[in-house]
Amino acid sequence: CFLNSKVLSFIGITYFETLLTWNCHWSNTLRVYACILSQILSGCAIIVRGQPRGGPPPERQINLSNVRAGALARRAAQSQPDTRDTPDEPWAFQAREFLRKKMIGKEVCFSVEIKTPQGREYGMVYLGKDTSGENIAESLVAEGLATVRREGIRGNNPEQARLCDLEDQAKAAKKGLWSEGGGSHTIRDIKYSIENLRNFVDSMHQKPVNAIIEHVRDGSVVRALLLPDYYLVTVMLSGIKCPTFKREADGSETPEPFAAEAKFFTESRLLQRDVQIILESCHNQVILGTILHPNGNITELLLREGFARCVDWSMAVYTQGADKLRAAERSAKERKVRIWKDYVAPTANLEQKDRQFVAKVMQIVNADAIVVKLISGETKTIHLSSIRPPRIDGESSQEKNKDKDKRFRPLYDIPYMFEAREFLRKKLIGKKVNVTVDYIRAATSGTDIGPGSIPAFPERTCATVTIGGINIAEALVSKGLATVIRYRQDDDQRSSHYDELLAAEARAIKNGKGLHSKKEVPIHRVADISGETQKAKQFLPFLQRAGRSEAVVEHVFSGSRLKLYMPKETCLITFLLAGIECPRGSRNMPGGLQEAEPFSDEATLFTKELVLQREVEVEVEGMDKAGNFIGWLHVDGVNLSVALVEHALSKVHFTAERSSYYKALQTAEEGARQRKDKIWANYEEKPTEEVVQVSEQKERVANYRPMCVTEITDGLRFYTQDVETGAQLESLMETMRAEIAAHPPVEGAFTPRRGDYCLSKFADGEWYRARVEKMESAAKVHVFYIDYGNRETVPSTRLAALPPAFSIRALPAQATEYAFAYIQVPQDEDARADAVDSVVRDIQNTQCLLNVEYMGASCPHVTLQFADTKEDVGLGLVKEGLVMVEVRKEKHLQKMVAEYLKAQESAKTSRLNIWRYGDFRADDADEFGYNR
Repeated sequence: CFLNSKVLSFIGITYFETLLTWNCHWSNTLRVYACILSQILSGCAIIVRGQPRGGPPPERQINLSNVRAGALARRAAQSQPDTRDTPDEPWAFQAREFLRKKMIGKEVCFSVEIKTPQGREYGMVYLGKDTSGENIAESLVAEGLATVRREGIRGNNPEQARLCDLEDQAKAAKKGLWSEGGGSHTIRDIKYSIENLRNFVDSMHQKPVNAIIEHVRDGSVVRALLLPDYYLVTVMLSGIKCPTFKREADGSETPEPFAAEAKFFTESRLLQRDVQIILESCHNQVILGTILHPNGNITELLLREGFARCVDWSMAVYTQGADKLRAAERSAKERKVRIWKDYVAPTANLEQKDRQFVAKVMQIVNADAIVVKLISGETKTIHLSSIRPPRIDGESSQEKNKDKDKRFRPLYDIPYMFEAREFLRKKLIGKKVNVTVDYIRAATSGTDIGPGSIPAFPERTCATVTIGGINIAEALVSKGLATVIRYRQDDDQRSSHYDELLAAEARAIKNGKGLHSKKEVPIHRVADISGETQKAKQFLPFLQRAGRSEAVVEHVFSGSRLKLYMPKETCLITFLLAGIECPRGSRNMPGGLQEAEPFSDEATLFTKELVLQREVEVEVEGMDKAGNFIGWLHVDGVNLSVALVEHALSKVHFTAERSSYYKALQTAEEGARQRKDKIWANYEEKPTEEVVQVSEQKERVANYRPMCVTEITDGLRFYTQDVETGAQLESLMETMRAEIAAHPPVEGAFTPRRGDYCLSKFADGEWYRARVEKMESAAKVHVFYIDYGNRETVPSTRLAALPPAFSIRALPAQATEYAFAYIQVPQDEDARADAVDSVVRDIQNTQCLLNVEYMGASCPHVTLQFADTKEDVGLGLVKEGLVMVEVRKEKHLQKMVAEYLKAQESAKTSRLNIWRYGDFRADDADEFGYNR
């Protein structure tokens, strides 16, 4: 049966009535049919229907015999411009209303007396299951709402005679047509202009209005007569859309699947019923509203039975609660009824544990994407469903393209992107959230590059993320930090809370928040000084004096290398953890991929979990030659350097000895050694006697090696080549130059980039291995010759690609930088130049003996001896009064320090060079203001 008893209770008819067929039995040689009245066409014409069998039931129009009622108003045909609208005849509407209230939806029976050649059927209609019920024609005549056709009356017919008697009685009583009043009735149409419709809807103030449903165009569009003013309006149900009837070019209509069934569903419940309508909005000359019946809401019923789908554009005006409509549609989808018979849920292929889970937020990738860590330890990228992060418009994008010198940074250059990221970071980072997967967006390959190009995207897991009952996407949209994606109506891949997102966006637009604000967009001027040595030098004093500074970890390169954002200084810096030696990860080098050291990935992951995008405190102690800051990082009271050592993911570096954290580092390392965990897994503790022997031999070790000094810098540092590998370098250079001579490089074919290894043509006309240090322009490229230590500025036309056979993997860079141990270089430029000139004269391009004394911040500090006399070069500089002595506190170096101090006193006594005016260092004291 098409209708069940529960549904039929909506219109007040019983289950038995749905089982009625065109049943008939003989009575006075006429067939009597039992049926249900579905529509009153006029006071003398009705529509009855039979039993539904797999679709809408058959219908028949029956005209009452022997009587005539007034004709209702009729609109002029649009195809016939000469015709005009005809008004209601007197008492025609009252006759129709009399029958409607008495008969609509009830069981009736009828007999056909006459059938014309044109197919019109005339007969008698009775209220009830048989002819013993009320005769409808007699009731109309008795009330004066219809006249008797006396011209066809036969004298021997008692039923016709009774109609004449009833008409005479109505005349005598002056009822209906026979009364003195005209019985006129005016139905008003609203002029269909958008302004008129909006004003009319607004005048109703979204309050229920009594109405009669006059016509059902399809399941979700009806024609209603509003009472008591008799306005005739077309109403579309808010929030839904049923299958419709498509009009073809020849004027015929083709129903979409389930269009006829949806129309019958609405007709059987609402047609010519007394209802209430809430007029909610006006859209493109269509009034949107909700029809309320005492037994239910037709909108929800249509959705629940699978006759309609929710539509977003009208859902926003639905006043009865959009969540009810979504729940009704969801119920139909789950049962796969009617239009949803082939429906497959977006997450149907996912297991329950993959649809809903709890995870910890590890990273905010973007304003709509986060990285979470599952209970299993696996990380997963989650995109917030149905929202779009802030984007840069086309005009601003063109401006960015014009400015080629400025690097485009989306986080800071796209308006409100930084605010959106910060909102999510402060709200989510490091916290557990509830994730409900809404859909999986398939990967896209993208289109070709061009004006209409579409980028390729990998597969995306889109979900609703909540924390403490708050929908993060909704909160983001309500603050104007994201917008809601609009979908095609048949696109079911959307957020399960899509209506809440639309409502949140509407509030943000109304209040002018974030992206919807008319104020000037916030500008973030952030200086990126990562790798900028000169800028880093300017910032270093400020960071050192600040002590502990606040920062946010923006990126983790490795376990001990991070990128920080300093909010107060509004700058980005590269930060290296002090006091530890962390395993290095794999790197793409010009000569190929450098393999990662053991446990480097574990160290990186540990640092990410602990500090990525967290608010931390840093203590800057120094800076390396590449412009990276070195210091200590604290998060929630934990020293990251100590934590890495404690978890056996790093070793203590000797530079930590002077730090106040040295004891904590030693304790942590000792514990990791004893556990033999991770990097200490193969550690074997040295025998006790060896330890004692080492402690007793705490003496300076002199292990001089032959080196060739190739370059001396203005800061009195020098580069050397190892004599032992000199033959390998000569062989490589000969082979390389022979290959270049055989295959000369094409001038200008190489495009240099900072950090690239290449070939550079020196002033002597020969090619040497070099590294690009800086790019000013194509005519000014700063290169460093990695085998000799000298630098030069050359045009890019004198550079060429370095063949892999001669890369640093084949032979490492031969020039190693060193500094003199135990000495301080004078700050005075003239004095420093004198010391440099002296060293150049003595050791430039000569072979010396080198011994490493201790490690400095950027390079080893060594002592040099002349190869023939074995005299100490640095000690000679001190004796000549060209440099000062740096006092070291290490016990095993005290003998050398004492010797250098003795030589310095001798130079001071003799007033040599920098000491010719006495001990100038006394003026350097704080009280003289030198250090200020």
